[in-house]
Amino acid sequence: MSIQRWNPGRDFARLQDEVNRLFDTSLGLTRSGESYGWTPAVDVFEDTEGVTFKFDLPEVEGKDVDVRLEDGTLTVRGERKLEREEKREGYHRIERAYGTFARNFSLPATLDPEKVTAEHKNGVLRIFVPRRAEAKPKSINVKVN
Repeated sequence: MSIQRWNPGRDFARLQDEVNRLFDTSLGLTRSGESYGWTPAVDVFEDTEGVTFKFDLPEVEGKDVDVRLEDGTLTVRGERKLEREEKREGYHRIERAYGTFARNFSLPATLDPEKVTAEHKNGVLRIFVPRRAEAKPKSINVKVN
């Protein structure tokens, strides 16, 4: 039997997930049905043009990812498969998570679900949800007499 060292990083990762959940709800984004097998990291940022989601999906092929937007909820599902499953008994340690995942985000009504774009490149899935034209900030000229 081998001795395994205690890894405090795992506890900090769980704490970080909880803190991220708190911040997401303050932005009006909520997550539910979060994960079945593992949870990919995601950055969510907003600017005047819209909201961008960047998912870290190393070794997940684009064909294994499903992106849907319905009833104001963005859902990203997929699967990361174990490469050489038949030789799994030769592994000394498997720390990376494999399996299916699902992430859900409730989007505000100010975003336009008809113009969503998604791109998968170099293990990163980038989804952009633009603002509706009427929700974008407008500059008003002040006339001087």
